[in-house]
Amino acid sequence: MNKERLVLVGNGMAGMRTIEELLKLEPDLYEITVFGAEPHPNYNRILLSPVLSGEKTIDEIILNSRDWYAEHGITLHTGDPVEHIDRRKRLVRSRSGLEVPYDRLVLATGSNPFIIPVPGADLPGVLGYRDIADVEAMIETARGFKRAIVIGGGLLGLEAAYGLQQQGMEVTVVHLLDTLMERQLDKPAAALLKASLEQRGLTFLMEAQTAAIQGRDRVESVRFADGSEIATDLVVMAVGIRPNMALAQNAGIHCERGIVVDDTMLTYDARIYAIGECVQHRGHCYGLVAPLFEQAKVCANHLAKLGYGRYHGSVTSTKLKVTGIDLFSAGQYQGGDGCEEILFQDPGAGIYKKLVIRENRLAGAVLYGDTIDGAWFFQLMREGTDISEIREDLLFGQAHLGDSGHGGQTQAALMTDEMQVCDCNGVCKGEIVKAITSKGLFTLEDVKLHTKAAASCGSCTGLVEQILASTLGSDYSTPEAKPICTCTDYSHDQVRAAIREQHLTSLSDCFEKLDWRRPDGCHVCRPALNYYLISTWPAEAIDDSQSRFVNERVHANIQKDGTYSVIPRIFGGETSPAQLRAIAEAAEKYAVRSVKITGGQRIDLLGLTKEQLPHIWKDLTDAGFVSGHAYGKSMRTVKTCVGSQWCRFGVQDSTKMGIELEELTWGSWTPHKFKLAVSGCPRNCAEATIKDFGVVAIESGWELHIGGNGGVKVRATDVLCRVTTPEQVKEYCGAFMQLYREEARYLERTAPWVERVGLAYIKKRIVEDEIGRRAFYKRFLESQAQAQVDPWKERAAGAEAHEFTALKQVNG
Repeated sequence: MNKERLVLVGNGMAGMRTIEELLKLEPDLYEITVFGAEPHPNYNRILLSPVLSGEKTIDEIILNSRDWYAEHGITLHTGDPVEHIDRRKRLVRSRSGLEVPYDRLVLATGSNPFIIPVPGADLPGVLGYRDIADVEAMIETARGFKRAIVIGGGLLGLEAAYGLQQQGMEVTVVHLLDTLMERQLDKPAAALLKASLEQRGLTFLMEAQTAAIQGRDRVESVRFADGSEIATDLVVMAVGIRPNMALAQNAGIHCERGIVVDDTMLTYDARIYAIGECVQHRGHCYGLVAPLFEQAKVCANHLAKLGYGRYHGSVTSTKLKVTGIDLFSAGQYQGGDGCEEILFQDPGAGIYKKLVIRENRLAGAVLYGDTIDGAWFFQLMREGTDISEIREDLLFGQAHLGDSGHGGQTQAALMTDEMQVCDCNGVCKGEIVKAITSKGLFTLEDVKLHTKAAASCGSCTGLVEQILASTLGSDYSTPEAKPICTCTDYSHDQVRAAIREQHLTSLSDCFEKLDWRRPDGCHVCRPALNYYLISTWPAEAIDDSQSRFVNERVHANIQKDGTYSVIPRIFGGETSPAQLRAIAEAAEKYAVRSVKITGGQRIDLLGLTKEQLPHIWKDLTDAGFVSGHAYGKSMRTVKTCVGSQWCRFGVQDSTKMGIELEELTWGSWTPHKFKLAVSGCPRNCAEATIKDFGVVAIESGWELHIGGNGGVKVRATDVLCRVTTPEQVKEYCGAFMQLYREEARYLERTAPWVERVGLAYIKKRIVEDEIGRRAFYKRFLESQAQAQVDPWKERAAGAEAHEFTALKQVNG
């Protein structure tokens, strides 16, 4: 069967990203031909500034080598731009006269630098700043000349000026307005930036209008509207870009400021898509890479005939790629009606911070001199996080909040290349930065795939995202909805909604109804889907054991030597001589190599072989124990102190309360491990304020805490409310757990979940809405009726039956 023919016009980052995404989805659907105007294969345009400054070579910024195109069966024509589209015959014609037919056409023609229409603009020595040829011309000029003028004090102009200065030239930046980077900075931040760049040797001529560029054989000077002149050997125009839409216009495709596309990146011609800097979407044109990659993913989705991708526009951030300048800008930094501004200014230290708040959400930010929290602020903007509970401390960043729920993002800027980012896989910051720049990585998934950082427990995700942000500058943004994995474009929240709305009850249902790319999923999505199914439909969903992690499959914790450990449940940490005797006898019988008291007040039996597990399970269950679920994404333990029963400071019976909570919650599967604690007085000996759900006894009853974490990233709990009776404690606990079970993403601990959705949101659902709370509690109890079946007892009985059948067969 003949393949359909796909032609891509534009060999840049947006166009080739579309091809890469398409190859992930449907690698054999099309016969692909790519036309590029430049003589080079695809390269990383955002790293032109480091090439100009001498920090990188051109070879180091190539993204896809010619061999890569050949390996993927792609026909590449470089240095041969398409000059005509025949929509009736469905073919394109290149400058060399080559004609190629298409079934689908993608226009990714990018943009052109805006050249001010003044006399002398066509003189040798007058350049734009858009591609490798421009950079090579600048470097060559710097070898023989010393003076340069950069017209334009925006992001690109300042990066060009810095690069030329690093090449040894004396550089003057000419800007029409009185503020540098006026599209990204307010005046106080711009003033600090200007002062810092002046200290580095750049000269600025503000509020200057270029009237003419003068010279005979090449540029010699620039004359301004006020009659003044500046001698120069090079003029770089960096005053903006214009979508390159001439090809589309000549073909009769509807254009306005750019090629007009809908949310699927389709033009007014049903066979022609357009993406990148050449397009106009919902009235906006984008000049940064991050939005273009979001467009590419949507376009590839439709080229692959999946049909569900949608592009809704982008929120962008800016980071200047000039060594030694710390600057970050994002969102609605200028404020406006309905906005409030929070400011911090220390001119002596060169620090300026401005946060714009609208309706308890962060709407914009400008940071200068201290950008360590830029990635975190941007994440808060993208996710629409309610900041009302942290507003007073928000300006001072995560470190001041004692916040580690976002993966420690504030640490990344302070880390050296030798410091370890991913403890699970031993990956250092330098390895991640090298992979980003040398392999052309732009997303968290890319970094996971190439370096394994953030690919295991996920606790370093925030660090990796900030490294991406600081390395890529303006061209990185956190996606609004991250896919579960590469099998799909659906996010966790979208999958959960589909399971609920379409009443999906099995993995096969999900794979079929949601158009999964791999028919059986992968190791990332299968456990998540399995959890979402059983948490949504506990009485109906099919629990697929092969979609659980190994510890959950074998109901024991595998150790580094291949042996296993088992932890019987001891409710509330209170035991008896009979229980201790049963554990001791089991430990002796199976030659347990180590007996350990755990941090959760339980007893761990370590060093068992896999074959021993069913036998020790049987002995322990015969003695009245059930599985402690220490191996699962589930409720683990309820830690207690002795409370008022014994302690002279205790004000409530914390042990009894802990036992009742554990009897209520054991066996429940949760997005991640879930730990509880009950302290008998505010001295908090059970450490309830670093648990997922903590209870602290007070004279009038109980204070309830949520969202704590005592692991690698310590986080103190938030106070949920105070109640007076044990029954209320259980109701609030069950309701909170059910809200977490139903709405948190798989492998998301309560700490980052509480921070993501906001304490105010949880209080509204659990504390303020009495009817809603009781509904959550009812669903929790119904779910527990299905969950509180001891897996040890089931499997021990199954193993015993199997052995009996085998023995019967042997004996005839």
